[in-house]
Amino acid sequence: MKFRPLHDRVVIRRAEGDLKSKGGIIIPDTAKEMPQEGEVIAVGPGSRDESGKLVPLDVKAGDFILFGKWCGTEVRIDGKDLLIMKEADIMGIVEKTEVATKKAA
Repeated sequence: MKFRPLHDRVVIRRAEGDLKSKGGIIIPDTAKEMPQEGEVIAVGPGSRDESGKLVPLDVKAGDFILFGKWCGTEVRIDGKDLLIMKEADIMGIVEKTEVATKKAA
């Protein structure tokens, strides 16, 4: 199924949470805190201003973002757990730096 959000809504795939604590204890799904970051999967065309002109969104598919703890609506599309939220609920875009990329490798 293809899904296209409307207006200023954004579809987000939440980042994976830690499976183990720093001490090596495995954390069950029910006790895990949901991450407040994720990747933008799809964006709507934008919202309209007072004159009716279309204002495009600042985020685009592929951006890695931070959002509020209780923001968005959880949905399941094609067997994947996703979030749909308004662009106003997004706090910012995380820029990946070379240092962070080298640490991940």
